[in-house]
Amino acid sequence: MEIKKNPKSNLENFSKIFMQIGLVLALFVAYAAIEQKTYDKTYGVLGTANMNQEMEEDIPITERVEPVKPNTPPPPAPEKIEIVKDEKEVEETVIETTETDENKAVKITEIVEIDEGEEVIEDVSFMIIEDVPVFPGCKGSKVELKDCFSQMVQKHFSRKFDAELPNELGLASGRKKVYIGFKIDKNGNIVNVQARGPHPKIEDEVIKVMKQLPKMKPGRQRGKPVGVKYSIPFTLIVE
Repeated sequence: MEIKKNPKSNLENFSKIFMQIGLVLALFVAYAAIEQKTYDKTYGVLGTANMNQEMEEDIPITERVEPVKPNTPPPPAPEKIEIVKDEKEVEETVIETTETDENKAVKITEIVEIDEGEEVIEDVSFMIIEDVPVFPGCKGSKVELKDCFSQMVQKHFSRKFDAELPNELGLASGRKKVYIGFKIDKNGNIVNVQARGPHPKIEDEVIKVMKQLPKMKPGRQRGKPVGVKYSIPFTLIVE
């Protein structure tokens, strides 16, 4: 058996009515949104400031003090002017010229020469001297002469120094440094020998040995003989 639907319960018949009701609601919402009024936010007024009001200041009254001028002496009185009559003769002062007449012969009594003195060159270090002192027996270029000088000084020290002295003094075993300095003067002599070592007796022995160095050809700076300072360190081995 076929079930029939009640025609009253069919909603399709009311579709047009529902569409019209929805359209009316939509128009009403749009109208209400357009007609709604909005207002700017207002804030509480804290107070007003009058910017045109002038600031009143208490300006102290100052008095201009004029500087006190020192008392200046009055200008000197003008010298008395003597009026000379035409009949009175006035003696004129004659100023003799100091210029030399070209026609007159000038007599020269004596010409004195002034000695300006010889240029003094101070002592120069062995490392920067132009021409190093020459140890007897050394030959060659400036570099070879410099190396030969140092080698011969070391040989002289090793040969002349008393190697048993450090052991006799009871020094601790090890390597001991001895610093030696002296000067080769303008004549090639060894002067101003100085030593610094681990014991005063070793220093005395070193000075005695270095004073025994032979006379050398002096060093030269700018072509003139000068004093040359030389220094060298030695190492003593104490067993």
